[in-house]
Amino acid sequence: MSDTENKNAAADTQEDVVESPDVHFEPLVKLEDVVVKTHEEDEEPIFKMRAKLFRFDTEAKEWKERGTGDVKLLKHNETKKIRLLMRRDKTLKVCANHYITEDMVLSPNVGSDRSWVWNVAADLVDDEAERQLLAIRFGNSENANKFKEAFEDARESNKEVAAADSGDNKESDAKQADKEDKEEKDNKEEKMADEGSKSKPEDKSKE
Repeated sequence: MSDTENKNAAADTQEDVVESPDVHFEPLVKLEDVVVKTHEEDEEPIFKMRAKLFRFDTEAKEWKERGTGDVKLLKHNETKKIRLLMRRDKTLKVCANHYITEDMVLSPNVGSDRSWVWNVAADLVDDEAERQLLAIRFGNSENANKFKEAFEDARESNKEVAAADSGDNKESDAKQADKEDKEEKDNKEEKMADEGSKSKPEDKSKE
């Protein structure tokens, strides 16, 4: 084929190509951005570290893995209470969620310097609070000790918050009791005055 024929064929090909129109489709339904709440919005993270969590299965008499992820200690901005929260990687499903109470004590896991064991009276997972024996394992003993220090600090902090709340409640109860005593006294005095007016002797000076 000659050069002239090649050029003519190329020109014919270009003429056959039809440009696609610039088509724009509007969605039938406009989806609004949904804000997913984690229930951590009012809390400040004071500790965060990657770990693996286990729970003791009392029926099978063995440890079962709950998940791997970041274990966090969160302090509520208003109540100042600190809770432990841990979510699984990727799914972000909660595998540990409880306040650190005065009776919680970290004990070394047998044969490991990077793992701790503790009892939880009410671990709230899947909206159901259950008593659990938990174990947590870190990458090394240094991280395990950092967790222990933060855990114990949180326990003392919650203890102080609980004591302050108890003191406030006692003061409030005392004020309420004083108020009720005063109201009762006022009612008695009012009743006595009313009875006195009814039994007032007649004035016979006019007779």
